[in-house]
Amino acid sequence: MFNSLKRREFLKTASAAAAAAVSAPAVWSPAKAQDRKDTLLVVSESGPNNIDIHGRGTNVPGYEVTWNCYDRLISHEMKTLPNGVEYYDRDKFKMELAEDMKVGDMSVTFKLRKDAKFQDGTPVTAQDVKWSFDRAVTVGGFPTFQMAAGSLEKAEQFVAVDDHTFRVDFLRKDRLTIPDIAVVVPSVFNSGLLKKNATADDPWALEYAKQNTVGSGAYKVTKWTPGAEVIMERNEAWNLGPKPSVRRVIWRMVPSAGNRRALLERGDADISYELPNKDFAELRDAGKLNIVSTPFSNGIQYLGMNVTKPPFDNVKVRQAVAYAVPYQKIMDAVLYGLGKPMFGAKTGAATEAIWPQPHAYNTDIAKAKQLLAEAGYANGFETTLSFDLGFATVNEPLCVLVQEALAQIGIKAEINKIPGANWRTELNKKVLPLYTNVFSGWLDYPEYFFIWCYHGKNSVFNTMSYQSKAMDALIDGAGAAASTGNTAEYEKNVKGFVDLAFADIPRIPLFQPYSNVAMQKNVSGYQYWFHRRLDYRTLKKG
Repeated sequence: MFNSLKRREFLKTASAAAAAAVSAPAVWSPAKAQDRKDTLLVVSESGPNNIDIHGRGTNVPGYEVTWNCYDRLISHEMKTLPNGVEYYDRDKFKMELAEDMKVGDMSVTFKLRKDAKFQDGTPVTAQDVKWSFDRAVTVGGFPTFQMAAGSLEKAEQFVAVDDHTFRVDFLRKDRLTIPDIAVVVPSVFNSGLLKKNATADDPWALEYAKQNTVGSGAYKVTKWTPGAEVIMERNEAWNLGPKPSVRRVIWRMVPSAGNRRALLERGDADISYELPNKDFAELRDAGKLNIVSTPFSNGIQYLGMNVTKPPFDNVKVRQAVAYAVPYQKIMDAVLYGLGKPMFGAKTGAATEAIWPQPHAYNTDIAKAKQLLAEAGYANGFETTLSFDLGFATVNEPLCVLVQEALAQIGIKAEINKIPGANWRTELNKKVLPLYTNVFSGWLDYPEYFFIWCYHGKNSVFNTMSYQSKAMDALIDGAGAAASTGNTAEYEKNVKGFVDLAFADIPRIPLFQPYSNVAMQKNVSGYQYWFHRRLDYRTLKKG
């Protein structure tokens, strides 16, 4: 059993799954006591499949590397929530690579810091910023869609006025444009270094950046063993903020939740997330660790259905599934209360111009059977229910409960476990008939969530292939009204697209997840960010 391992055995192997990849001597050996003080050991269920945010199919853990190893022009100020958690302020920006930002009527101009340097010592220039923005809007997939969500769509919009002046010309008035410049995608890359490693077939050097960090950020990757370990070292020349307290981050992939918990309880690991909610609840009650739980901003865990293929092209089938879902069992047996229900709104309750908000579906097996019969599937059907194995601690028990509930109305759902490294690729093929996933909008606005998930322009995360001209008009109308300050029209459109989403129900909201992080008592400085990943720059060890 893992619990019988001695401390030095873990420190040599990290975990049974990573033993072959980790052969260095013990990190916390007595001879390296000082290393123990300024090294952070993070353990999680899964790790990055790519360390370039612009890469094809880069998964969520990959965002964590980019956030810490690259800088952006601007970022967000922080605010303190009533529970003491430091939380990004959606409406307040601070400078990073830019020292000044001037927003005009149809453009925004940034003055760059003259002392900013990439990790190889070369200066950061406006030409690097333009090249990076050009890259983001050209490579396709998620990065390009993310930029377009803020009306950042064409290379011609980005102008290097001189070495230290960069301008973005607006295609249209869009209140999402400035916030979109502060997310992870418009990170600034060392264009000179990437151009040297580009080829005719790979003009943006995606293969090189997939395995090498080429930014100006506070950390740089010094070792990456996919599926096992990432080691990041502090960039001693970084000067865009206070010098980070943590000199080295060792991030290890430990697939077993029981092993991760044991490492925390014995003090071998400093931080972990993605534990089962039962473990978080028990660790919180035990009081020996700091447990921070924060609702995902603009985030939902949901069941999605491919509406282009039978039987899920039939709205009554989708509604039947919505009535079959064992919502409260999921809240109790999977989440242990660490989540906000997104179901069971009172019938007739007025829709609000906010998101997320609960729908009116509840578990009603009789109603589900009736709808399935009306749809012509009285005897049920067979399908597959897919989930991301990289987040199995929540997804697997959730899918088992849904599988059992669907069986009660005649739907035989075979569970399909997709490895985390492949999940985004498989999801984006838009062929999965039934699946569970999480979407959390980086920009905390209702229309932003719906642009990504419901708009018919075939957005990356409209993985249900849902098409509705009425929905598109409402989403577009909300965006236009927000950008012109027409509050009444904005609220009308938001309420309209929420009502339509719940009526057509191409995806079934289940709950608003909590971001749960467990830390040793001597770890401080945790901040919640829209991307839900760790920011090492502010973390400290006592």
